[in-house]
Amino acid sequence: MTNIEAVDASLARRAVYWRGWRIVGWGMAAFLLLLPLVAMQFNDAVDWSAGDFIFAGVMFAIVGGVLEVAVHSSDRIAYRLGTGIALLAGFLLVWVNGAVGVIGDEGNPANLMFGGVLLVAIAGAVGAGRRPAGLARAMAAAALVQLAIGAVAFGADRAVLPVTVLFVLMWLTAALLFRAAATADQ
Repeated sequence: MTNIEAVDASLARRAVYWRGWRIVGWGMAAFLLLLPLVAMQFNDAVDWSAGDFIFAGVMFAIVGGVLEVAVHSSDRIAYRLGTGIALLAGFLLVWVNGAVGVIGDEGNPANLMFGGVLLVAIAGAVGAGRRPAGLARAMAAAALVQLAIGAVAFGADRAVLPVTVLFVLMWLTAALLFRAAATADQ
């Protein structure tokens, strides 16, 4: 077997491997989207409108699409994990705020402050391109903004503390993983 044939065989194995993960990932998104639809048939506590399903579908599509780009952007596991954790943090921040709210309930306008965290993370990620060192700085900045908003909100609602700690840890974990990927690239 020549080197070219070995490379071709390796690439073919990788393509099959990632195709399986793509099916699992998008299948999970479809399952999570169908779950409330099934629950609505058996329980009045779950009451989603068409807009709720559209919103959830768009969120899953954005997260899945960005994750697909990240998987093809770097072979570094740290880079891929950093992307996944950052996407999870952003997704959960939007989801929690929309469903129950972090400060008080979902109708509390103070919850709009958390949009600043997402803006910092997204703007920083766009500015960084696909460079892990820049992404590490963007996620660290998102953690700082999350912490600042949590500190401000703590005066109004003590229940913000555990949520703030969880999200700060997620943003910092993503930052550390991106930093590890940047160090490995040097």
